[in-house]
Amino acid sequence: MRALKAAEEALPQADEHAVQAARQIKADARARVETARTELHRAMVAEYRAGARQVDLVKRTGYSRERVRQILRAAGIGAE
Repeated sequence: MRALKAAEEALPQADEHAVQAARQIKADARARVETARTELHRAMVAEYRAGARQVDLVKRTGYSRERVRQILRAAGIGAE
């Protein structure tokens, strides 16, 4: 994303078509990131419901304990 942002900032002299193409690439990348994040959260909830502990989810995902708790709470799973 940083390289894309730098390239987009360098485009003011480029034609409008190139600028629009860069913006579309950036939007597509953001959508893919959001989709991947949603899938990860669903998988985390499924693993927790299947018996995984929060500490295991922290180790596997690299998320903080608090972030794992937030994700689980958002899915309707209460505090332990």
